[in-house]
Order: sequence, then C-alpha cells, then structure tokens
Amino acid sequence: NCPMLHIPGFTYPVKEYFLEDVIEMLQYSPKDCDRRPQWKKRFMQGRMIRQEKEQKEEIYRERWPEFVQKLQGKYSASTIEALELVDDEKVDLNLIAELIRHIVLKGEDGAILVFLPGWDNISTLHDLLMSQVMFKSDKFIIIPLHSLMPTVNQTEVFKKPPCGVRKIVIATNIAETSITIDDVVHVIDGGKIKETHYDTQNNISTMTAEWVSHANAKQRKGRAGRVQPGYCYHLYNILRDRLLDDYQLPEIVRTPLEELCLQIKILKLGGIDSFLRKLMDPPSQQAICLAISHLMELNALDKREQLTPLGFHLARLPVEPHIGKMILFGALLCCLDPVLTIAASLSFKDPFIIPLGKEKMADARRKELSKNLKSDHLTVLNAFEGWEDAKWRGARAEREYCWENFLSSNTLKMLSNMKGQFAEHLLNAGFINSSRPKDPKSNINSDNEKLIKAVICAGLYPKVAKIRPSFSKKRHTVKVYTKSDGKVSIHPKSVNVEETEFHYSWLVYHLKMRTSSLKNQVKILIAMGPIDYKYGGNQ
Repeated sequence: NCPMLHIPGFTYPVKEYFLEDVIEMLQYSPKDCDRRPQWKKRFMQGRMIRQEKEQKEEIYRERWPEFVQKLQGKYSASTIEALELVDDEKVDLNLIAELIRHIVLKGEDGAILVFLPGWDNISTLHDLLMSQVMFKSDKFIIIPLHSLMPTVNQTEVFKKPPCGVRKIVIATNIAETSITIDDVVHVIDGGKIKETHYDTQNNISTMTAEWVSHANAKQRKGRAGRVQPGYCYHLYNILRDRLLDDYQLPEIVRTPLEELCLQIKILKLGGIDSFLRKLMDPPSQQAICLAISHLMELNALDKREQLTPLGFHLARLPVEPHIGKMILFGALLCCLDPVLTIAASLSFKDPFIIPLGKEKMADARRKELSKNLKSDHLTVLNAFEGWEDAKWRGARAEREYCWENFLSSNTLKMLSNMKGQFAEHLLNAGFINSSRPKDPKSNINSDNEKLIKAVICAGLYPKVAKIRPSFSKKRHTVKVYTKSDGKVSIHPKSVNVEETEFHYSWLVYHLKMRTSSLKNQVKILIAMGPIDYKYGGNQ
C-alpha cells in the first residue's frame, strides 16, 4: 500500500506516422532489395538471436499475410508492394533521405531529428545528404551527434538557427533522454538501437542493432512536441509496432557480473547466487556461475567464494576487476603513471575523435602516435603524454595539439581526473605514499616499456590471442586466434588492423565483441597490444 505520486510531463500533441504511411506519402519504392516477399524471408538471417526474439519473429511471419490483407483498400497497391519488398532488418537510409527532402519541401518549419543506431549509419546518411545539391546550401545545418564526434561540433545542436535555416540532427539514442533539443518539430525514428548483450554460452559480448522498445519509441516521439505540435515518423510498420517489447532488457541481465559479485562480497550481503536470486530481474544461473569462475581464475575469490586479499582490494577499486588488477601491479612494480593512463582509458574510453570526412586522416594520426609500437594501449599513453607536454606549454599549444591529433581535450581531462581518483584509492589502501600519479617513488620503472606491457598482460590475462602468419598469395597478412573462439578479427580502429608483421607471438586484448558484418558473425578484439615474450608470453 505504498502511496504513489504521478507527475505528468507536458508535451504538445505529436502526429505519428508508420512505415506504410511514409511509403504512401513519398510514393517510395525500395532500391537494391531482395525481391522475395516478407513472409518468405528468413528474418534475422546471419544474426545472433535470442530465443524470445525468435518467437517474436515467428509470430510476425504468421501474422504477415493477414496484415497485408487489412492494408488493401487503405493504401495503394504500390505501397503494399513496397512494404513486401522492404528489408526491415536494415535501416533504409535512402528512404530517410527522401523523407527529409519531403519534410523540407512540404512540411512545417522546425528542426528535424533523425534517430539511427550507430556511427556507420550516421556517416552514410550525412554523405548521402551532402551529395545532393539542395543540402549543400547555407539554408541547412546538418549536425551528426555521436560520442566519436568532436564536442565543438556538437554544441551547435543546442543553438537555434537563423530565420530561413533548417537544422537537421542525425543522432544515436543519446538524443532520446540525455539531452533536449528545444526546436525539434519533426522526428524520424529509424526503429533500431545498438544494444550490448552478454552471451554466457560463448563468454563473449555481442553488440547488435535491435528493435526499439515501446518506451524508446515513446521517448523519441516526445522529442517532437517540446515547443509546438510535432510529427513523428516511425520507420517500421504497425504490425512490428504491436510486437515491440514494452521496455529494453535491464542491464543486469545483459552484462558481465564480476564487478557486482565483488561488491556483494565486500558488503557482506551473503552468498552471491542467493543474493542475486532476490533481484526483480535476476540474471541467469549461467551468467552468475561464469562470473564466479572468472573471479576464481583471477584469484579474487577462493574455492569457498570468499574474498582473497587480492579480491578485497579489487572490490574497493571502482573499475572492472581485470583493470583493477593491472592498477595494483602498476603500483607494486613502480610504473604507476603510465599504467593509470591505460587503465583510465580502458575503463572509460580512448580520447580519439573522428570528424566526418576526416576518418583516414584521423587513422593516420593515430598510427603516427603509436610510434610503431603495435599497441593500442601504448598509443593512448603516447597521446596522453603528448597532451600533458602541450598543456605545460600553454592553452594554445594544448588546443593545437588536440586539433592536429584528433583528440578530445574533454576526454583527456576526464582521464586525468580518473587517474587522480585511482591514486587516492591506492593511497588509502597503503600501496603508494602520495596521491599524485606522477610521484617519483611510484614511477621508478615508468620508462620501462617491456615492464609496462607485462603489467598490462598480468592484469588482462587470460585475455590473450595467438598471432600466426598467413602465407596467402594475394597479400602478406597475419591471422589472430583465441583459445575459445578460433580465428578472430582486429577492430577496424586498432593501430594493428592492417599490421602485417609482428615480432611477437601473442596479443593481449581488453574486450572481445561479436558483431554482424554483412551476413557473417565477426568476433572482434578491441584495444590490444603485443606481449613481449620475456615478460608476458608464458604467463
């Protein structure tokens, strides 16, 4: 009998359109599509798919013929044919470009906000619009909104454009709740959202574009009614809308649990499994067992599931256990400052940004900063140390350094603050004598590159991959394998992605992610560097 307060938010009315309405409005016909009708296609082909999603797709296929029948009479034959041909597993960027053009020519004034799942879609749509003469004029401001974009560009989002100028914002779900753009009147909902899931059977994270939930769709619609009545165009049909989940899956059932397990133990909340069973949305038994076995492998828990001395210190550090272990080794082996830089970057994000149209230049600069060390970890370290030197020379030198090297000064400042916090934790635990990451006593070995690599390996182990040369006649490359997955790919933004020659047999990596590339499932290693055999190869 808990009393409840309901505080209604105010928005202006928003008129909603679904895919069939949009196709009818534009008289649109899909390009380069699979000519088989919807119900004959194998949905989610080549995709990782959870059982509950499979059931939804089955219902969708069963109801499709009846749904098409009901559309007859309400919509033209060409619209129904186009609906049959649309591949709704992909976001149709040509359709979005046509819709934006239609809104600009015939719709009311006001900003247009487009929701897309990821960076690739955002940059492709941006290029698609900029290839049209109409959008190159100064009557349009097109702003991509993504965590990889420079912050300077993104502040434009909040500014009201001059009279006669139309603002078009292309964003991920960051624009759903995190920020409010006041002058938005038209919202185009691509219907997809990038979501991370944890596959316990294969011990791998997966990141795929999933259908939005009703909660997401409602938030997106609400963005259009902030200052006046608005319009929302959902790019999925009404049948799909009826089958959407009400909410996204809670994060606790789709992420690894190691850090949470350590918190349960240090707070003395009882057995890990029995505590997690009491949650509103308990994670699977398999996920709990996997987290416990990982912590035992890491020597953070003993066989009775009690914290070891190492586990006690890892539980007190505000980072994922592998990164915590790396920080402790950095303190013990007196190479603290560089290890804290790498740890902060792995637990937050690297400081590199990718302005649209300058992707190749940004990659080239990152490669230069790697100094041919063939390590993403040491590349971030070089970038950070260069920034510290530039900062010491003054604000202008700092700005120029970040600009020339495609670095975010905000992210670098955040990493610097995080390093200070990590050092405070280490000081409180008695591992170091000063809260300054650069304290000379804690950095006696900070110039020893091989030792730093060994510390990274000691922390991230057993996340190691084997390098094998490939003797292909076409081109000389290397192949990378992990024990549990076999052949894997290197992330396209890694400095090692096109590397053909390593003087080592092993790589250590931070994250392994499974993604969909066309119709294949690709396992990608993110943030890696070689292990010098003398220190880390035979851990």
